[in-house]
Amino acid sequence: MRVDKYLWCTRYFKTRSLATTACKKGHVKINDIAAKPSREVFPLDIIDLRKNQINYKLKVNDIPPNRVGAKLIDIYRTDITPKEAFEAQELLKYSKDYYRKKGTGRPTKKDRRSIDYYINEEE
Repeated sequence: MRVDKYLWCTRYFKTRSLATTACKKGHVKINDIAAKPSREVFPLDIIDLRKNQINYKLKVNDIPPNRVGAKLIDIYRTDITPKEAFEAQELLKYSKDYYRKKGTGRPTKKDRRSIDYYINEEE
């Protein structure tokens, strides 16, 4: 089975075209080799997948006949992703909350004062 179809069947991507795009961008590796979307997947292969800034690591147990339900996914793959990958995602979430969102418009009064203070300090 093609790797893009496998990732779609095991519900890592919502559509097959998203899985194909991820393969083309180099976010998918099979046995530490970058994989094209048409690369075949066999049982006992290790797939490295980068999605949402998390590096997933999957072991292929079996090839599904078609897209499977969420409860049946564990029959066809084993998730061997280290827990550190998910902990790093939590830390990233906290760091984003601190800063102002990009494109929110003009600076606030507080931002403006700090800019003025910084400019006047240099003179």
